[in-house]
Parts: sequence; C-alpha cells; structure tokens
Amino acid sequence: MQHVLIIHEVEDYEAWKKIFDAAAPIRKAAGELSYQVLKLDNNANKIVHFSKWTSIANAKTFFESAQLVDIRKQAGVKAPEFIYLQLLEEGML
Repeated sequence: MQHVLIIHEVEDYEAWKKIFDAAAPIRKAAGELSYQVLKLDNNANKIVHFSKWTSIANAKTFFESAQLVDIRKQAGVKAPEFIYLQLLEEGML
C-alpha cells in the first residue's frame, strides 16, 4: 500500500476543511483510497493529512498539479510538506 503524509499549517481550519471536503471527488478520481485528518495537540491550524493511494506516482501527479496548487492557495495552506511512504508492515495489538 502507498501512503502520503502531508503536514501543513492553514490560515483557518474551518475554511480549509470546506475546500478539502469539496475536493473529495477529484482526490478519489486521482487515486486516493482513504484518509485521516489530524491536528497538532497544541495548534488547531497545524494539520496532518494521512492518506492511502493507488500509487505514489498518482499521488505525486495529483499533489504537484497546477489545479492542486491553486486549491491550496484558496484553502489558505502554508508551506505543505509532502512525504511519500511505502508500507512495509502493518499490525494490530
């Protein structure tokens, strides 16, 4: 399984979340399979977006597209950090 971890600060979480939710169809069409949105314990506007993708190539193409750059600007995203990950092992305790 391929994963993407994105860490970024947003100007306003509620405004960002509306745009994030509205982009669900294009994220799905690009190959996002599932996601989690988390926040830092001490900063509600520092967001972590962790998602599963059909491939790293699909994720990179999507996140580096001009369309996504524009959406991030509209959503008030500041300096996103993208980390592309390959699952080695998964378990439950």
